Amino acid sequence: MAKLVECIPNFSEGQNQETIDGLVKIATSIPGVSLLDHSSDPNHNRSVFTLVGDENGIQEAAFQLIKFASENIDLTKHHGEHPRMGATDVVPFVPVKDVTMEECIEISKKSRAADK
Repeated sequence: MAKLVECIPNFSEGQNQETIDGLVKIATSIPGVSLLDHSSDPNHNRSVFTLVGDENGIQEAAFQLIKFASENIDLTKHHGEHPRMGATDVVPFVPVKDVTMEECIEISKKSRAADK
């Protein structure tokens, strides 16, 4: 069985359903990745996704999600109860099966390229 990595990206969007649907579409379209859960809170204006997948798939999913968020979430119009760092706030990678924390750190470095 392949190595499994969990990824829990948090986005500064919990009100615009079109943008949330776009994030869901991306999260469910990447081969080797499963969207386990997602929730959106309009008061906090935040969405949290939980994905699991192989190393390559989870890196691609994170990259595409970060890219979409940076192109579609306008922080100049953002308001909500939750503090924010950016269109994508945090993107933790968690080792699940046969993968090390060091490998997850390397995946995170590759995925961040979308935010630049």
